[in-house]
Amino acid sequence: MNVHVYFMEEWIMRRIRRCCLFTIGIVVSFVLFSTSFAQKKKLTYSQAFQQGEPKLLGDLPRIEEWLDEDHYLELQSSHGGEKAKTQLLKVNAITGKKSVFLDYTALEKKMPKGFSLQSSADRTKDYTGFLFEDKGDLYYFSAPKKMFKQLTATFSPEKNPQFSPDGCWLAYTRDHNLYVMEIETGLEHQLTHDGSDTIYNGWASWVYYEEILGRSSRYRAFWWSPDSKRIAFLRFDDGPVPTFPIYRADGVHGELEIEHYPKAGDPNPKVRLGVVHVETGDLVWMNTEEREDQYVAWPFWTPDSKQLFFQWMNRGQDHIILYAADPETGEKKEVYSEKQPSWVEFFEDIYFLQDGSGFLLRSDVDGWSHLYYYDTSGHLKRRLTQGEWSVRTIVLLDEKNRAVYFEGFQKNSTENHLYRVPLDGGGCQQLTQEQGTHHCRVAPGGKYFIDTYSSIQQPQKMELVSSEGKPIRILGDQKRPILDDYRLGHVELFTIPSGDGYNLPAVWILPSDLDTTRTYPVIFSIYSGPGFATVSNSFARLNDHFLAQHGIIVLSVDHRGSGHFGKKGMAQMHRHLGQWEMHDLIASVTWLRSLSFIDSTRVGITGGSYGGYTTCMALTCGADYFTHGIANYSVTDWKLYDTVYTERYMDTPSENPEGYTFGSVMAHADKYKGVLLITHGTMDDNVHMQNTIQFVDKLIDLKKDFQLMLYPNERHGFRSVKREHAMRENVQFWFHHFLGQELMVEE
Repeated sequence: MNVHVYFMEEWIMRRIRRCCLFTIGIVVSFVLFSTSFAQKKKLTYSQAFQQGEPKLLGDLPRIEEWLDEDHYLELQSSHGGEKAKTQLLKVNAITGKKSVFLDYTALEKKMPKGFSLQSSADRTKDYTGFLFEDKGDLYYFSAPKKMFKQLTATFSPEKNPQFSPDGCWLAYTRDHNLYVMEIETGLEHQLTHDGSDTIYNGWASWVYYEEILGRSSRYRAFWWSPDSKRIAFLRFDDGPVPTFPIYRADGVHGELEIEHYPKAGDPNPKVRLGVVHVETGDLVWMNTEEREDQYVAWPFWTPDSKQLFFQWMNRGQDHIILYAADPETGEKKEVYSEKQPSWVEFFEDIYFLQDGSGFLLRSDVDGWSHLYYYDTSGHLKRRLTQGEWSVRTIVLLDEKNRAVYFEGFQKNSTENHLYRVPLDGGGCQQLTQEQGTHHCRVAPGGKYFIDTYSSIQQPQKMELVSSEGKPIRILGDQKRPILDDYRLGHVELFTIPSGDGYNLPAVWILPSDLDTTRTYPVIFSIYSGPGFATVSNSFARLNDHFLAQHGIIVLSVDHRGSGHFGKKGMAQMHRHLGQWEMHDLIASVTWLRSLSFIDSTRVGITGGSYGGYTTCMALTCGADYFTHGIANYSVTDWKLYDTVYTERYMDTPSENPEGYTFGSVMAHADKYKGVLLITHGTMDDNVHMQNTIQFVDKLIDLKKDFQLMLYPNERHGFRSVKREHAMRENVQFWFHHFLGQELMVEE
């Protein structure tokens, strides 16, 4: 299906003419106003990309967590050579009075050189015990006793160590088996015994780590019960999963790394959910059928440790069931079931009430993400929120005052606010008042919250706010006075019509000295994955201001499936990855062409991962609109990406051959006619370099010109020196092709 066929350009032009005149009016007014700032300084490359001096943005206080209803913990470091000091401070929320909770510097003098409390692998809830990993072994430090000791000395490394809730035990994996250790005695108990190269106990198979449990899990797939007596864990069998070779080019002969990676349509790992008693070693498997083509994940213990809730999903990812299981017998019962025509996703923020009366669930089953209150048998007690807006995350369940705090938006999808809704029924109250993007941490009991926010005009600020939304005191402000001495770009939030009913959120950074009598190049900075928005009312990166001050407009546009339009908008992408992203991005370019100051021969686009995929599509499928692009570590054919992510949106290749064909960059490569820089890490274990190689091979066969930069031994995304090199090369690309000049980094 050719996106250009259904794209009604002339009709769109008629719809947007009035919008264009309004926007140009704003720009002209801005240009007249901005002339008074002509003498302001310009950002240097070092300031924009390397945090060089003088720094324009400061650091906010490092708030660790709320300690109780009236105090929070703040990590504070002072510099001064031998007198440098790091302390964890207890802060009175109202008065701001600080006292030393833990003196890290003093405590670290009791530890071997090279160990830091700030880099501990885990700690107890009360900050009395700290755990460290070093060269594959585990170490423990008791803050009250000022005692440091080594816990393990084994040939194989211990991974993902975690304290039990009571701080008396330690759980970890070794050689794909699950172990526990009593901290006091150092006695180790091996809980599983069948770990191997393909059997993992408490250690996630790659596709679960990447797409289900998340990268923050660091492959950990076990969960302590609140009473510290049992551990729920997932057991994976990667035997059926095809392998993929990843090559490290170091040394003379190199090194081959073999990864179990299921690509779309491939067999998935087999999975079981078990519960093991840490003292007796008694193991009970939950009643799931390992041989089924299924996903089992996200177990949640009830507060009394008597029940284990877990989630089951079919291979097609359009049906999810929440089960309640008896950890003594493994028997399960269905508590909640949900089906959707497009796809469902795992519930990652289920909250169980301590009194055992039920749980909170956040679901988008009605087309928008909202909160539901169920009893433990699965009966709906109350729907807490509704409407054409989204709850983005649950922040706090305040059982004492029977209230739920959550973040989301009611009026403007480009903003994020904190709300409170009564658990027993009633309307939502918006607690954050300033326009912008807010992220909040609410104190236990909801007495106060710490609000970190910014807007397109304001760098991040941090405030202490009362439960009624009244500011109490400023905790920090990123903006330094020197920022006013610099000529930043002009930032605007607006919308662009899609041509078929959607007003697409957009934000751009214009040159501060923009002259509407000349033309400017534009760079689309995008990601474009389903449910992933890039446009928000938040402070823009200095990187983008640097490009703007050199005469390049930086623009971000979110398509209909980005989350601004709820699940209703996202669901249009089902079985059609690539189609609607391109439709809406092409609509945006058409809108830009109607503006007198836009150079349609210099329309660039850049992104990484899914954003790299969209960039490649823009330079092929959308080659009549986009002229230049930088595609970083890109998917180029959905048959080459993993089962969980790809099939969620596309189904399997055999079920959706037309969707996979259109969604492949290779299918549109013959249309390519611009200038494209392709980058990839040679050891990318997420989006394999195979994607880039096949695309490059296709372009070569078609006798197309392109640029390629490989980063040796880099994984998904670039780090350290190679990241700096990639940023510099990217800016150099835009300077060369859009400005006809070379980047002077020393400026």
